[in-house]
Amino acid sequence: MEILLEYFAKGLITMLMIAMPCVLTAAGIGLVVGILQAVTQVQEQTIAAAPKIFAVFLVIILLGSTYLKMLDNLFNEGSVIAFDVVPKSDEFVLPPGYYNYTKPFIDEMKSDMKKDMTPLNQILNNAKTPLSSTQKDKFNFLRNGAKEIPEPNLAERKVITENNR
Repeated sequence: MEILLEYFAKGLITMLMIAMPCVLTAAGIGLVVGILQAVTQVQEQTIAAAPKIFAVFLVIILLGSTYLKMLDNLFNEGSVIAFDVVPKSDEFVLPPGYYNYTKPFIDEMKSDMKKDMTPLNQILNNAKTPLSSTQKDKFNFLRNGAKEIPEPNLAERKVITENNR
């Protein structure tokens, strides 16, 4: 969990490091233009917009490669955390056979099933299907509703056997 909080903090710091030069440049130009407008008594609001836009655009051009490097480093670090650190950490991943011997909330589920499922079970047990036995075989699905996995073809079998050696 600490790794994720540190990565979140690095993301915020990166965001601030990218935004601060642009914001400070716009604020500085706005201050200078505001002082010049006060001295000359020209109170046109659109005069300040053009220098700000130009200055921020210039900052982005000058520091753009640095920004890209910072974002690339942040993305690479996030990828390493997501694909290398988290899957290998015992704190984040349950052991492979965790649910073989434990069933979470099984007592609560049984009490709810007995109340709600009795009429449904009666309907399902007493229902007569109009399908013939050959038609029933066409609708053969797994319990969870997923279809069966097809057999691999020749090229896939070759890759699988090579990887298992």
